[in-house]
Amino acid sequence: MPLSRTLSMSSLPGLEDWEDEFDLENTVLFEVAWEVANKVGGIYTVLQTKAKVTGDEWGDNYYLVGPYTEQGVRTQVELLEPPTPALKRTLDSMNSKGCKFLAQNEEKPHVVAHFHEWLAGIGLCLCRARRLPVATIFTTHATLLGRYLCAGAVDFYNNLENFNVDKEAGERQIYHRYCMERAAAHCAHVFTTVSQITAIEAQHLLKRKPDIVTPNGLNVKKFSAMHEFQNLHAQSKARIQEFVRGHFYGHLDFNLDKTLYFFIAGRYEFSNKGADVFLEALARLNYLLRVNGSEQTVVAFFIMPARTNNFNVETLKGQAVRKQLWDTANTVKEKFGRKLYESLLVGSLPDMNKMLDKEDFTMMKRAIFATQRQSFPPVCTHNMLDDSSDPILTTIRRIGLFNSSADRVKVIFHPEFLSSTSPLLPVDYEEFVRGCHLGVFPSYYEPWGYTPAECTVMGIPSISTNLSGFGCFMEEHIADPSAYGIYILDRRFRSLDDSCSQLTSFLYSFCQQSRRQRIIQRNRTERLSDLLDWKYLGRYYMSARHMALAKAFPDHFTYEPHEDATQGYRYPRPASVPPSPSLSRHSSPHQSEDEEEPRDGPLEEERYDEDEEAAKDRRNIRAPEWPRRASCASSAGGSKRSNSVDTAPSSSISTPSEPLSPASSLGEERN
Repeated sequence: MPLSRTLSMSSLPGLEDWEDEFDLENTVLFEVAWEVANKVGGIYTVLQTKAKVTGDEWGDNYYLVGPYTEQGVRTQVELLEPPTPALKRTLDSMNSKGCKFLAQNEEKPHVVAHFHEWLAGIGLCLCRARRLPVATIFTTHATLLGRYLCAGAVDFYNNLENFNVDKEAGERQIYHRYCMERAAAHCAHVFTTVSQITAIEAQHLLKRKPDIVTPNGLNVKKFSAMHEFQNLHAQSKARIQEFVRGHFYGHLDFNLDKTLYFFIAGRYEFSNKGADVFLEALARLNYLLRVNGSEQTVVAFFIMPARTNNFNVETLKGQAVRKQLWDTANTVKEKFGRKLYESLLVGSLPDMNKMLDKEDFTMMKRAIFATQRQSFPPVCTHNMLDDSSDPILTTIRRIGLFNSSADRVKVIFHPEFLSSTSPLLPVDYEEFVRGCHLGVFPSYYEPWGYTPAECTVMGIPSISTNLSGFGCFMEEHIADPSAYGIYILDRRFRSLDDSCSQLTSFLYSFCQQSRRQRIIQRNRTERLSDLLDWKYLGRYYMSARHMALAKAFPDHFTYEPHEDATQGYRYPRPASVPPSPSLSRHSSPHQSEDEEEPRDGPLEEERYDEDEEAAKDRRNIRAPEWPRRASCASSAGGSKRSNSVDTAPSSSISTPSEPLSPASSLGEERN
């Protein structure tokens, strides 16, 4: 069965086709992970979004293996009979006698088993210990020890070479898990990780250099809205504005049309996810907006699940007050409309003094009275179980962002995942992201980073760091990321205080953009979607599988490594200057009639055509260099290929070219 690869790349032309034939008829792929149909973290997203591309490649020879959970089976699994007699006999044997390997087939297939994270790694170790004829791959999405070390506020990236890994793992009581992860990495035929920065980490902590980097992708078609994504942004923003109207009732003294929505979301790891830097930058941004007399208001959302016992009563009351005002307005509107209609029917203009009676005014006064409140709008939407020690709330008390009228930056901490069935903020995560203006993810430890990737495919600008896999990937593939709405914060070569200042500069510069400039930037951001599509990034996984087959079955498969295995597209700068007021005002097209901005000088004469600019960018994209593919060795006469691969491409993993600057907390060093 020949393998043909055809890709649909609307904005990435020049991509070479894989025309080599690759026989998968007698080859089986098993992908094993704890998060198969079991949503825990980002690996679930990897497997779910990659399933279609891998299924298209392997067909019925592709199997996902994960834990059995009632919830997962009910909502995500379609129960089917085994598609092949061999698999049915195997499953029957497993049910009756316990788990055994796939040895029920008349003709033994070439099996590839891909294990994700240490939780599944024990199966890999047993495969190698029992000398099973299986090509094994192990992918670590984040090293166990690395996550623990960063959570402990150590100077992680400057000391990678110096850690006594056994001692550190033992002190954190994770030694047995660390040993399983390290054993899986060393036992695997092919060891991969998700980003260059994590590859360096794995080389030092797990003591093996990854053979190939397999970046995480997305099913871009799911998020694709073509030219509608700008309209979706407006619709979703209107939903967020409704929530803001209720949350800030009694203190809604700012213009919602001049309000920007920033957000950070993810696992509640205060320092690792950069929530500490974001809060400090917001305090500095608040000062800059106030002293410069800006009319712009920023509402910053923190979407991080924490321990709560219920919604905040004051928050629920705000939404009830908003609904009451809306009902009152509709009641008065209907009475007004009915009287107007009757007056016009008899051919006379209405007497405006008689359109509303005393009862109507009393009703409206009561509604206005209900909006009065003595306290500031709440910072947190829920009742926290550990309010006094919660790091976000503690920091907010220190920096003084209490949602007062004088603050130009408002903060809302929503310690729960978003849901369209919530009585408070009834939107799902995708809709919420589309309605925001900027995602802020200044992570210190982020092996990949799906949150900024999801922002990108939905056309929402984001801030990432050069310590995240996503940030490093974008720096590698885009000549000027900020021009496309991908801001890369330097947390690798700067102190934490300097990084905070740089983040403040990014935020303040974004606040200075006009509405038209933000629209242009969203267009450019959305144009990067194909870079993150599994149709493009799935090839790295394909290379890993081919490499594993060549190592496990050298008589049948060969793999020729390419010395530039990880290099891909590199977007040039846009044809026009990036839409940043701090750089130039010449990047924006004509302002709309209702925008109160100057329209004189060169800006008036500039012509902007988004389709024309996109076409220029596409012509400038150079073709990528790809890893060499595996090929099937001829079986005629039992000939044997001797050039199997035992080493990784020399340039697949890069190391820091200069020492890292010490990371420090705000006012004190990490130690």
